[in-house]
Amino acid sequence: MLKHRPFFIAEISANHNGSLKNAKKLIEAAKKYGADAVKLQSYTPGTITINSKRSEFLIKKGLWKGKTLWDLYTKAQTPFEWHKELFDYAKKLKITCFSTPFDESAVDLLESLNCPFYKVASFEMNHIPLIKKIAQTKKPIIISTGMASLKEIDLAYKTAKMNGAKEIILLYCVSNYPSKISDFNLNNIRILKERYNCKVGFSDHSIDNKVVAAAIAAGAEVVEKHIALQGQKKGFDLSFSLKGKEIKEYVQVIKDISLIMGKKYFFRNKSENHSLQFRRSIYAVSDIKKGEKFTKKNIMVIRPGFGIQPMYFEKLINKKSPSDIKRETPLKKSLLKKLRIIV
Repeated sequence: MLKHRPFFIAEISANHNGSLKNAKKLIEAAKKYGADAVKLQSYTPGTITINSKRSEFLIKKGLWKGKTLWDLYTKAQTPFEWHKELFDYAKKLKITCFSTPFDESAVDLLESLNCPFYKVASFEMNHIPLIKKIAQTKKPIIISTGMASLKEIDLAYKTAKMNGAKEIILLYCVSNYPSKISDFNLNNIRILKERYNCKVGFSDHSIDNKVVAAAIAAGAEVVEKHIALQGQKKGFDLSFSLKGKEIKEYVQVIKDISLIMGKKYFFRNKSENHSLQFRRSIYAVSDIKKGEKFTKKNIMVIRPGFGIQPMYFEKLINKKSPSDIKRETPLKKSLLKKLRIIV
């Protein structure tokens, strides 16, 4: 993962609308507009649900209201037979491609394609057998935590760790589509970092770039966001996706906020140095001869701030000057050493 700013993952999800050509265009957009990686979702309707019209299989609220789970996943899937071609296409464009497997057979497929790391979706993070299977690949694993309690995250994290995952990254996520500002508690990023002592990122389903800015400020080291094509009019995830050039704008927000947050130690930029003119320091306000004592009449604490700091003023009073000092010149730090004044 990148060190100078959060690692940005562009999520294709179902926004290809069943078109391999569109899936490739989305990979192109991710590369063109600055994503670090592009992510697929790997499942078939038969590995994620069953074809039932019973009430509990009918989606009653939200973006996909009125569809059965089977219908949704049949239309939204990225077919297994596309995967190799998409992985190869991403490699050709020199952008990392990986995926979210939704069952063990998807892990087998992705392993055959040498998937570099894996994502566990929020909806699957209680699927302990799946997490175990992914962890046994020994590859990095990203676990999204939407809806999950700390107890559930504990179990998922422990399972991944005990089964060989070398690196675990947790994503704070709100599983609400699109998410409102009032849905978030970005302090969860800090809480997850402290509890698990691992990298923590942010899976963003909001429609306001202020949210990702705040997430980065809260410590997010990985950011995931759904993408779509410029001018795209339909798509299962379109309402909370970045469209075309919006991806570039989003990446720029990530860069800008990372720059603003700066270093992990106390730091002042040299650009502030020109403002020393408006600080105070110790200046000679009359000519001072070698051997002459410093007094409150021949030295003063004034602006600009190019001389010794005011904290040494009292210590200089009644000390003899080791050299001639002209009026209107700053007293330099070397003077303190000559007078054996501790700096």
